[in-house]
Amino acid sequence: MHLPFWLTTALLSPVLLYQGKRTRKNTPRLPEAGGAISGQHGDGCPHLRLLVIGESTAAGVGVSNHEQGLASQLALGLHERRGKTISWHTFGVNGIRLGQLNRKLASVELPQADVVLLSMGVNDTTGLTPRYRFRRQLLALRTGLAQRYPESLCLLSVPPMHLFTALPAPLRQIIGWRARQLNRVYEQLARHAPGDFQYLSYPALTDTSLLASDGYHPGESGYRAIAEALAESIR
Repeated sequence: MHLPFWLTTALLSPVLLYQGKRTRKNTPRLPEAGGAISGQHGDGCPHLRLLVIGESTAAGVGVSNHEQGLASQLALGLHERRGKTISWHTFGVNGIRLGQLNRKLASVELPQADVVLLSMGVNDTTGLTPRYRFRRQLLALRTGLAQRYPESLCLLSVPPMHLFTALPAPLRQIIGWRARQLNRVYEQLARHAPGDFQYLSYPALTDTSLLASDGYHPGESGYRAIAEALAESIR
């Protein structure tokens, strides 16, 4: 248990509860992206197959079509850098937490992939998932995927939520504090088990023009910026 965080949260709880309810009421809830959830950039058989799983970013919230979303734009970035055909597939559920994703994946048919990228953490941050449980769920996810996807699971850094302009202070600072704690779980797993996990980070989207209309999720240019940063790190 991280005592300073929980004590601060308890002391500020009346303000945080009020701000949380007000933020949920005033922030527009954007839909998941439409269109095909898979595709490829380049012709012929793919040189590399990319799979993105997770929460709203994997679901394409913030753009109208998955072609504009993270998986497609990352595949495009890899295609442009390597000159090879890259296929992509995305599976995401808006609002899902990691434990729920694990249960969901048990009944979902996913395609073969060479690189699997996990985009999670925001809902576990706002839902105050304990770090020990988050870590345990990550290990369970890796175990469940390992036989079909033997390469290390790529962990996309938890967004720096203390920079989210849609959140008021002090809610923004408290949520950002929690996001950094969960992000450290990612970093620790990647450091201690590099054969199972790879940690991938990207620059914070501080330019509001990169965000969708809710001021919370990336827009098309935001997904492109994330993809360009990640394309340099994909093994």
